[in-house]
Amino acid sequence: MTTLTGKVALVTGASSGLGEATALHFAQEGAKVVVVARRVDQGTRVVQRIEAAGGEALFVQADVSRAGDAERMVAATLERFGRLDCAVNNAGIAGPRFTPIADVTEAQWDEVMGVNLKGVWLCMKHEIPALLASGGGAIVNVASIYGLKPSDIGHASYSTSKFGVVGLTQSAASDYGQMGLRINAIAPGFTRSEMVDPERPGAAERYRALTARHSGMNRLGRAEEPANAIVWLCSEAASYVNGAVLAVDGGGATRMY
Repeated sequence: MTTLTGKVALVTGASSGLGEATALHFAQEGAKVVVVARRVDQGTRVVQRIEAAGGEALFVQADVSRAGDAERMVAATLERFGRLDCAVNNAGIAGPRFTPIADVTEAQWDEVMGVNLKGVWLCMKHEIPALLASGGGAIVNVASIYGLKPSDIGHASYSTSKFGVVGLTQSAASDYGQMGLRINAIAPGFTRSEMVDPERPGAAERYRALTARHSGMNRLGRAEEPANAIVWLCSEAASYVNGAVLAVDGGGATRMY
């Protein structure tokens, strides 16, 4: 028997990269999956991949920075599947990079905070009552290594939002741990995705430098690697893990030789 048979998992930002890999892994473990994303074509494709493998999935188009969309995605989950057991809040945007903080515009700042931090809070606000009504469960929020240490690539708005996700996660874990709801986060390092694409012109050398600086394994992560950690955190194998922030980054690159 697979580890999540009979469970319902919701994944935001699930149309590509880490979110897609997580949705597929949930389905492989027997869960019914709600694929949430802004892009209809890509989100529908993920649902089709799950269904082609014999799983069951639902696509919900949503922008997590909008309260009504966050509420609607949970309502659609309950309407289709009748319960919610696991929620992964992965949707996020990069915002300005290689930009000193004083050069970030107010609009750029607000956009990053609206999706990466407010969006996680809005999703949790509507997911938590549904999870509690199902008897508890697990939430995993996707932070970043830049939520544990400062960004060194002129990425202050992103880093600030991810530090906020860590604080939000740990505070919520304290609020709801005694109610059978575990809330954890992962902090991925540089992982291949649309956001981290070394095949872009001129990007290969940049990512070689970043992995040498930030990964003890000196390579980019694969999307399935943080996805594996997320699904584990949602499983009974992690039943006493609450309020943790799990770095999935290849380890620190700190040696001096």
